[in-house]
Amino acid sequence: MAVSDFYDEYTEQQFKKGIHIRHRTILKNLKKAGLKADSKVLEIGCGIGTVTHLIAKATPQGKVLAVDISPKSIEMARKFNQQFSHVEFAVTDMTDFSRPEKFDFVVLPDVIEHIPLEQHPHLFKVIAQHLHENSTVAINIPHPLYLTWVREHQPELLQVIDQPIHTDELLQNTYAAGFYLEKLKSYSLFTTTFDYQWIILRPRLVPTEVKVKSKVSLKLQDLYSKWL
Repeated sequence: MAVSDFYDEYTEQQFKKGIHIRHRTILKNLKKAGLKADSKVLEIGCGIGTVTHLIAKATPQGKVLAVDISPKSIEMARKFNQQFSHVEFAVTDMTDFSRPEKFDFVVLPDVIEHIPLEQHPHLFKVIAQHLHENSTVAINIPHPLYLTWVREHQPELLQVIDQPIHTDELLQNTYAAGFYLEKLKSYSLFTTTFDYQWIILRPRLVPTEVKVKSKVSLKLQDLYSKWL
């Protein structure tokens, strides 16, 4: 079965689940990372548009481009988000993706574990071409150790491609594409152990200017820290 065919069939399962805590957690983390009402967002692997729906509500003055490999998913996502005039959908596997605009955020919501590892170097190079110096790449993935457990004990839960993404593999490919790791947080959502990771990448640019904080600012910072 082709990957796109699998996700065409997977749409019904997504539709039954609807928007739930994982999607809302992704939005909450995006807002913490700086998502604003006027942000321009590229969402890769949008499925039927559940996370898209939340992002669209949070960016009424912005723009959202949501893409997926599955034509049926995109068809359902358009219907689910038809009230948003600032949202666009497209079918693509990202191999030949090319747009003139630069995005403030690129969001990969539980998708890179479903993309073969050998395709990751090219994927992140394509993403890098669509960013400006202050852009943010936000990745949510199943925790690699949890996904390893699932593969061993509950393989029936896995999708057509469902591989653990260990940090060393991720950083090797993202660093080569010009990114640095700003944040990696493991968290628990559906289990008593860590089952997800939230990752923030940014373009790897050396600052053109570095200013030392004033003594007053440092003193206030020190006083504030004593109250924490």
